[in-house]
Amino acid sequence: MISSCIVTADDLEFAKDDVIGGIDSKLIKTFFVDEFKVENAKEVICEAYIAEERSKYLIICAKNFNIYAQNSLLKLLEEPPRNIIFIIIAKSKTSLLPTIRSRMSVKHLKCDKEPYDLGMSLESLNLNDIFTFLKKSKNISKDELKEIISTLLKELSKTDIKLSASELDMFDKSMELSQLNSRPQNILSYLLLMIYQARGRKK
Repeated sequence: MISSCIVTADDLEFAKDDVIGGIDSKLIKTFFVDEFKVENAKEVICEAYIAEERSKYLIICAKNFNIYAQNSLLKLLEEPPRNIIFIIIAKSKTSLLPTIRSRMSVKHLKCDKEPYDLGMSLESLNLNDIFTFLKKSKNISKDELKEIISTLLKELSKTDIKLSASELDMFDKSMELSQLNSRPQNILSYLLLMIYQARGRKK
């Protein structure tokens, strides 16, 4: 039986699937949010005090954990109700208070995920490639957008295409914009056209 623990991973989606895959779905109650807030903590506390004859797993996964929300869970984690097991999934243990970490074991989950396949070569990039890629990327998530931006930068490093310092800065700015409500296609079209123009300078 899995005991209460903190699971850290670079890829939260991968971690969620890995944790859930090892537990009977009937025994799981999930709390998946971008930011774990006080109202989410209240939901967890209410769920924890619903009596169960069998073990019940409360799985909390978030990109960010509000300090006040964490504090409100301290007593619950120290003295959990009977048959309640907590699994907290986070990007890093440092995103959680030391008082939370001291109450639970910490496990790091290594993600052996396949690299993102752009489906095109940056060295022979043309406008048709850009149009096709943007059409394919119309409904991607924020996490997928970040993965594509990161992959573009990695693939660029393998080519002879040279970007200026200000152009390279656009990758950092694009990562920041990907966290907001900016349209993925707008961000990607800007980056791809920038790479296309830089490729033209190389000739």
